Amino acid sequence: MADPSQADRGREQAWQLLTEWTQSENLRKHALAVEACVTAYGEAEAGRLGLTGPERAAFVNLYSTTALLHDFDYERHPTAEEHPFVGVRELERLGWPENLRIAILGHAQYSGVPRETHLARALFACDELAGLLTACALVKPTKAIADVEVAGVRKKMKDKAFARGVNRADVIQGATELGVELDAHIAFCIEAMKKRAADLGL
Repeated sequence: MADPSQADRGREQAWQLLTEWTQSENLRKHALAVEACVTAYGEAEAGRLGLTGPERAAFVNLYSTTALLHDFDYERHPTAEEHPFVGVRELERLGWPENLRIAILGHAQYSGVPRETHLARALFACDELAGLLTACALVKPTKAIADVEVAGVRKKMKDKAFARGVNRADVIQGATELGVELDAHIAFCIEAMKKRAADLGL
């Protein structure tokens, strides 16, 4: 459960840290796309748990900040030896909550850190998929996420030459770990990204 006292570890602080460490516009937009998807799952989970008021706000804020910060060290430390370990050490030094740090460690399959919380599973499930959905939007004549459909995404998943950097196995495994059918997961994340289309440039 998110600690309401952590609500002041706000999104603004997370964004500042991300932009301080990350100059690439594409990496910043990736963080925003993952945030859109993960936060939407956080809101749904908060509703399922019946959270209200400050407790709900803190819970959703944890999802938002975790997603924003999941790759904040990647530009400076892109190797598997360093990312996300260097970033997580910095987050610990700065006093970011443990559940956020564990989720960030867990999004890297090679870290060996199990994904035991809904937050950790949501981050892993949305990370690669957000990249794939962005790529699907950018090849549309409109470059708009609003024109991306589930069937088209599934077709692009089978095309190994498309968005080569996206790990398809992680997308599939992520939905399984979340307990969500893959098409429903894709549709959910498209809707979440549509709401933030202006921020994402999509």
